[in-house]
Amino acid sequence: MVTIRDLIQADRDPINRILVETLMFTNDEVAVALELTDEVIFNKEQKDYIVHVAEIEGHVAGYICYGPTPVTQSTYDIYWIAVAPHMQQKGVGKKLLDFVENEVASKKGRLIIIETSSQHKYEPTRNFYSRNHYVIEAKIKDFYSENDDRLIYIKRLK
Repeated sequence: MVTIRDLIQADRDPINRILVETLMFTNDEVAVALELTDEVIFNKEQKDYIVHVAEIEGHVAGYICYGPTPVTQSTYDIYWIAVAPHMQQKGVGKKLLDFVENEVASKKGRLIIIETSSQHKYEPTRNFYSRNHYVIEAKIKDFYSENDDRLIYIKRLK
């Protein structure tokens, strides 16, 4: 059974391991993801980032980092979502996404934004977003690098 809970300091190393083991992220991307995780762990005053962890039988199976989009009304960004490779295709990512959608809705959020790459290796990620009713709102050609577009997915909450 998947349990979703708030981030604690002991989750940092398992999150790092998940980010590396997925083979989806560059070293720089892992560093940025951990920087946001550290911000949540060590700066309790900050309100920009929220991190929740999916746990199965006492082990971190995945995590999600999101927060209110600055200078908007009721818009939220999902910055990172990652699931341990051996836990993928078992509903962990969906549980994390559903949890955040419910949290955002409870705060009167109306729009969630997720950005990803057009690289072929991200096709399962894009399919995951589409299956969960996120739609491509924008594409910025050659954003990350030549032939690597930024795809912006959105979901409007009711």
